[in-house]
Amino acid sequence: QVQLAESGGNSVQAGGSLRLSCAASGSIDVRYDLMGWARQAPGKERDLVARILSSGSTLYKDSVKGRFTISKDNAKNAVYLQMNNLKPEDTAIYYCYTLKESTYWGQGTQVTVSS
Repeated sequence: QVQLAESGGNSVQAGGSLRLSCAASGSIDVRYDLMGWARQAPGKERDLVARILSSGSTLYKDSVKGRFTISKDNAKNAVYLQMNNLKPEDTAIYYCYTLKESTYWGQGTQVTVSS
């Protein structure tokens, strides 16, 4: 069984910050599994935002580089996305995911950025 539970979404003004959290459980172990964040804006396809490998190596979508930081806490089996200098175009539902034998998704958390 695989479970991912996101939290931390909210409504903020442009330039603000949010920290999203993803609690992993079941067969997921963030020490070893690829973990990431994706987002889906209304009327658009889901888009990968950031990912972190078991080594700690990270990869970001170009439009969030320098503003978003993905991290993980092995002891808590959790992954985080620190989002700074938020822009209206960051508005979306944000999903935590892990890539194992398949891709597993959380239920999502809404982030709304107003200008």
